[in-house]
Amino acid sequence: MTGRTVEITGKHLTIMDTTLRDGEQTSGVSFSEGEKLSVAKVLLEDVKVDRIEIASARVSEGEFKGTKRVMQWAAEKGHLHQIEVLGFVDDKTSLQWIADAGGKVINLLCKGSLKHVSEQLRKTPEQHLADIKKVISNAAEMGIRVNIYLEDWSNGMRSSKEYVHLMIKNLKDEKVDRIMLPDTLGILDPDETYDFCSEMIEAFPEVNFDFHAHNDYDLAIANVFHAIKAGIRCVHTTVNGLGERAGNAPLSSVIATVKDHLKMKTNVNETHLNKVSRLVESFSGIRIPTNKPLIGEFVFTQCSGIHADGDNKNNLYFNELLPERFGRIRQYALGKTSGKANIKKNLEDLGIELDAESLKKVTQRIIELGDKKETVTNDDLPYIVSDVLNNDIMEQKIRVINFSVTHTMGLRPVANVSLEIEGRKYEEFCDGDGQYDAFVKALRKIYKRLGKSFPKLIDYVVTIPPGGKTDALVETVITWKNSREFKTKGLDPDQNAAAIKATIRMLNIIENDFKPGILDKILNSIS
Repeated sequence: MTGRTVEITGKHLTIMDTTLRDGEQTSGVSFSEGEKLSVAKVLLEDVKVDRIEIASARVSEGEFKGTKRVMQWAAEKGHLHQIEVLGFVDDKTSLQWIADAGGKVINLLCKGSLKHVSEQLRKTPEQHLADIKKVISNAAEMGIRVNIYLEDWSNGMRSSKEYVHLMIKNLKDEKVDRIMLPDTLGILDPDETYDFCSEMIEAFPEVNFDFHAHNDYDLAIANVFHAIKAGIRCVHTTVNGLGERAGNAPLSSVIATVKDHLKMKTNVNETHLNKVSRLVESFSGIRIPTNKPLIGEFVFTQCSGIHADGDNKNNLYFNELLPERFGRIRQYALGKTSGKANIKKNLEDLGIELDAESLKKVTQRIIELGDKKETVTNDDLPYIVSDVLNNDIMEQKIRVINFSVTHTMGLRPVANVSLEIEGRKYEEFCDGDGQYDAFVKALRKIYKRLGKSFPKLIDYVVTIPPGGKTDALVETVITWKNSREFKTKGLDPDQNAAAIKATIRMLNIIENDFKPGILDKILNSIS
């Protein structure tokens, strides 16, 4: 890395998010019209990124309709200048596609390496430049602004620097807003990124450069970090790091790194990063790894009891990544490494205070469950307390007397459910899109008849142990939401039975949850 130093503290960084274009190149990901609009709204109005790239021209009729819908909304809200579409060096074809969709900005895909221009296009650099300039001229006539992608720029810098310099030298005085430098195949390391970006900025100080990282070597964030240190003032991201192959630089990680390590400013509202991550997870079908920095389910969860103890003693295990910054809360996991401090914190959250001997017994039971690889959640605690201390206060107010779920080929699945609620029997029959769906619809019928509210199912995860044993226990974890979000689990060799157990546990939790005097009864019975 060169010795060049750039002062960046307090400087402003611009973010261009390409989840809806480059992120959609993730295998199996395709956003509908409504999903594109929803993500665009959250990115621009809640997260407040500076620009978004939402589509590739000429891809499909569906892509056109989705782009047009986003553009119509953007025109009403004054965001048109922030929305960009990838286009190609094809005279007026891409430009007309963008214009018909209502767009005002083209990100023109040009060749950034001699190998690409000579072997893929089979043209000389001069011929390619002439074609590009023709598109730029046409764009000016049509009132469309132009940014330029130098595709395969990183390989170009490695093997044909003269070509890269020739391209920028001939395009810098055209009507081009930005020249974007992609590491298209994710080949760069941080030192190369710094040196190549520095070279661009030193050679062409009047050009506005963007850096676009890919994560093939898991270096996207490190490369973004060094591009910024070299003087780049706009970087590209995707929500959850979606993108072709190993993906792009994740928006959340870029924002935290920029703020905490580089001490730079952005327009991004980081409290909404978790919100947009969950939205994109839902629409894309690509689950966020539980340990993914900032947005993974477990990243603000302390597992070790010594960490919980340290947090009780002046937050000894906190860093700058406070969960509240990102719209989240810190949690303390329950398992064999938890220790009394973790368990005590979780009990305190529920308003339950145990004496030392009782806490010791509950801790031992949770350790035993952890040794068996059982998942223990915060919502399990009242049951564990009740069970360990021989306390029947957390009674099972709702009980399944019996149920039948059937699925016959060619017919809709059906469920017949007999339920006992506080000593009274209720029965319902219903069909559904699946056996569990039919079961839940039957429950909803009963609850509707009784005027009871039924929580919304947010997530449904089935875990089957590896090894292919058909008699293995299936764990079903279901996330629910009423006034709060919580999880229940069921364990059974049959998947439907496991889900039904989790559902009945949910019903008992909401029946017992914070009813007047319930915690006092628990406390009094324990003391």
